[in-house]
Amino acid sequence: MMAVLYDLSLHMGYSYDAPASGARHIMRLMPLSLANRQRLVAGSITISPSPDEQSHFVDFFHHPATSFLLRSPHETLDIRMQARVQVESQPIAADFSPLLADLPEEISGMWSLAPDSPHHFLGDSPRLTQAREIADYARNCAMPDLTALQIAHALCTRINKDFTYDPDATTVDTTPIEAFRLKRGVCQDFTHVMILALRSLGIPAGYVSGFLRTIPPPGKERLEGADAMHAWVRIWCGETNGWIELDPTNDIPAGTDHIVVAYGRDYSDVVPVIGVLKSYGGQRAVQAVDVVPLK
Repeated sequence: MMAVLYDLSLHMGYSYDAPASGARHIMRLMPLSLANRQRLVAGSITISPSPDEQSHFVDFFHHPATSFLLRSPHETLDIRMQARVQVESQPIAADFSPLLADLPEEISGMWSLAPDSPHHFLGDSPRLTQAREIADYARNCAMPDLTALQIAHALCTRINKDFTYDPDATTVDTTPIEAFRLKRGVCQDFTHVMILALRSLGIPAGYVSGFLRTIPPPGKERLEGADAMHAWVRIWCGETNGWIELDPTNDIPAGTDHIVVAYGRDYSDVVPVIGVLKSYGGQRAVQAVDVVPLK
């Protein structure tokens, strides 16, 4: 089994037209340690201006999060994360996922309501409400003789082929149906559309937030979506295969190029930085990511 060691750096900066005060934010930025998948060797986060209060907690999906409060007026907010992470390659597993018609029986046999239970990833979630257009699109990939895993791969490939990666076409608040009609967008849009398509077929699917390797291996093209945090899809393919991860933005399985930060039902569960503040006028945000494999 191969393992790749990475040094990560992330900068998220915000500037406000008028000084902000009374700001409270929650961050989910640090990569996870996952058994037989990846290990967080070391990591740190710095915040400027320095918070007046700071606390740490673990959310429902078992992700470490940090809450911080800024009382004094400030015109900028600067967040920097650095981490070293080891990512292990995953063995190629045979497809033992059930046919689509047999998947509901396997789901009903799962009694657990733990964070990784497929039951949490079947219905609507805060940002994802079923849309007939996307359901019709999904049915074209759901041939009766295909397994759940084969359907997931078919949808991943079709979305990658039909959609154009265009960072200027959408914003963080663009809805999946808007992105679907445009057939353009970024990794968040590709991921949300694929999740909705899978759920419309009764296949549990969720959102993965993380980082993507920015330096391609020799002879390989640079992967799209590597300038900022990345997103891809997690699919439950039956009790035997369990959860698998596919990246529709690049039409590849998640591998050693993909570093996991958080799992959720949709983007709302894994927002890197979210909060409220007292201010007026507009704000500007910048984000820079560097993912460097070590020799």
